[in-house]
Amino acid sequence: MDCPIGLQNGMCKGMQRQKEKSMSKSMMSGQKTGDVDKRIRQIGALRRQMNAVILAHNYQRPEVQDMADYTGDSLELSRIAARSKERVIVFCGVRFMAETAAILCPEKTVLLPVLDAGCPLADTATAEQVRQMRAQHPDAVVVAYVNTSAEVKAESDICCTSANAVEVVHSVDARRPVIFVSDRNLGHYAGRMARRRMILWDGSCPTHAGLSVADIRQAKKEHSEAKVIAHPECLPEVLELTDRVAGTAGMLAHAAEEPPGTAFIVGTDIGLIHRLQKENPDKTFYPASDYLVCPTMKLTTLEGVAHSLVRMEHVITLKESVRARAQAALDAMLAVR
Repeated sequence: MDCPIGLQNGMCKGMQRQKEKSMSKSMMSGQKTGDVDKRIRQIGALRRQMNAVILAHNYQRPEVQDMADYTGDSLELSRIAARSKERVIVFCGVRFMAETAAILCPEKTVLLPVLDAGCPLADTATAEQVRQMRAQHPDAVVVAYVNTSAEVKAESDICCTSANAVEVVHSVDARRPVIFVSDRNLGHYAGRMARRRMILWDGSCPTHAGLSVADIRQAKKEHSEAKVIAHPECLPEVLELTDRVAGTAGMLAHAAEEPPGTAFIVGTDIGLIHRLQKENPDKTFYPASDYLVCPTMKLTTLEGVAHSLVRMEHVITLKESVRARAQAALDAMLAVR
């Protein structure tokens, strides 16, 4: 199997690590209870007035998760948006997530509270680059991770999530290579599990790719009784040290299945630990590293959600030609069993 993946060094070292550690603590510290309650009541009134549903990704700040109508991974939330009766969708996440909701809900208004909430991983691939890659490998099937722009999805044959990447890759005709856009670590994992030849995009999630073998070993040294669960966007050598590899939805399901008293070392953004602990009060969860924080995921605040509803901003709009082709790639994914 052709999986040309290079090893990465830890991406957060020295002064940068200290800066990010300080950032992670400030981002997850929350607000005073009284202020939070007041703001949540305001948002509730605005939600009813604007006929809106509020969705929050699992990596959002704790108070944003608690305020939302629904919390989940990006595709799960987009499916909820498509089923919802509300005419306005407020997506507390990053831009590609709001775009996915707009792809599936063309008749609704999709708001992204913070326009600058982007995704470094999604930014590694453009539609033109995908077209160029297709030209170089005309027999290949393009599988686009949902962590890509709508334009990139429109250039792909089929999409995948971290939860179903293995199944999607396995569904491709074995005689054809797979161009996997855009996370090379997830693509490497999916290709290895599906035993398929992969052409991997040179992109990665800075947060997950920054988790090192040394981080896992240190966490296991400190919490020897804990099981290690990690996101497939992590480095291959990190995944080799885990007890379970799963996306956020898979981690939540796995934690719920384990007996009371189980402890976990969690190899994904620390925002997920809030929900894990909330849904499993009889279990213990430790971050695999203090630096597992996506800065753009933490840009959304309660104030930002309130302002988004008051001003009806920022509306995510897509060209119909792009939206329809991107939906075809998502529909192809949903057809995989």
